[in-house]
Amino acid sequence: MRLLVDAVPLLIRSAGVKSYLYHWIEHLKLAAGPGESIHTFPALPAGAPLDHGRSVAGFWRTQSALAALAATNYTPAPVMDWVGRDADIFHASSLTSKTPRRARLTVTIHDLTSWLMPELHPAANRRADQNLAALARRAHRVIAVSECTRQDAIRVLGIAPEKIDVIHSGVAESFFHVEESAVAAVRARYSLGKPFILSVGTIEPRKNTDLLLSAYAALPDAMRAEFDLVLAGPLGWAAASTVERLRRVRYLGYVPEADIAPLTAAATVFAYPSLYEGFGFPVVQAMAAGAPVITSNLSSLPEVAGDGALLIDPRSLAELRDALSRLLLSPNLRAQLAERGRRQAAKFQWQICADQSMQFFRQVSQ
Repeated sequence: MRLLVDAVPLLIRSAGVKSYLYHWIEHLKLAAGPGESIHTFPALPAGAPLDHGRSVAGFWRTQSALAALAATNYTPAPVMDWVGRDADIFHASSLTSKTPRRARLTVTIHDLTSWLMPELHPAANRRADQNLAALARRAHRVIAVSECTRQDAIRVLGIAPEKIDVIHSGVAESFFHVEESAVAAVRARYSLGKPFILSVGTIEPRKNTDLLLSAYAALPDAMRAEFDLVLAGPLGWAAASTVERLRRVRYLGYVPEADIAPLTAAATVFAYPSLYEGFGFPVVQAMAAGAPVITSNLSSLPEVAGDGALLIDPRSLAELRDALSRLLLSPNLRAQLAERGRRQAAKFQWQICADQSMQFFRQVSQ
């Protein structure tokens, strides 16, 4: 069996999908058995570090791959037939509209937020998701990263239930094993002298940053004097008013991938009141790093967090404020929640994901 994975999202600025592809491909290669091979379009250099802000490939490889993508999407040239000429299975991304005709088609659906909350997304995101939906409807089989996403795909896209398998994503090993020296170094690098509440993710409406900012502002003055609010992540398509409010807290902007695990481990509390997640990488990463987590009681987050987080209504300022206060005032509760979070996060290993994915592809190839 020869599997060709569309890795074009690794060439552009991206977050969750890029993390998924990077670690998934790496572990698929480890999980492949005799007579099985994993390839990518484009072919990627070995050992390239994950960087959400830039391509994992070199300049010329990136440019040639993006040119090939444009040619296959916007011209009659059968580029993907040539690229996938030896592939038995082609696993597509949302950026590729034409796929190799002789290979069986599979896709991963990460979330349905463009359909459920279209007002929170720019037009380019909605177009890409519409393309992925079209691919999913004609795919031989589909992976959903959570049962929540599977049910949404059945209900919203009309995909047959028997066509979709749930395979949870994983967490990078770096989050499970954070050295104290790395925590100290990241504290010094970002001048984080005080204990802090942390939230990590692109600043965009779905992440509900405004509610977190308001809940923090609603804490007693003494508590805010003792604990900072720290936000890390690139500016996405946040409202200008949200960007202005970031000036009143510690906004770090984009933080390199190597710093995310120690930064997360350094947090007193990790808060992630997202309005919708297909999986929720930041929540699972925070639990793996031992940070006590507050997150939403919607979408996939209860499924993924289990008993390892405090769940709140992400539309309720009072619930988030009270959860923050409760954790900040109780070291014992933070320790208990951190322990439960580590146990829950241990269920989400990339090698487990890759082993289940290879079994999925073996079934597709039969």
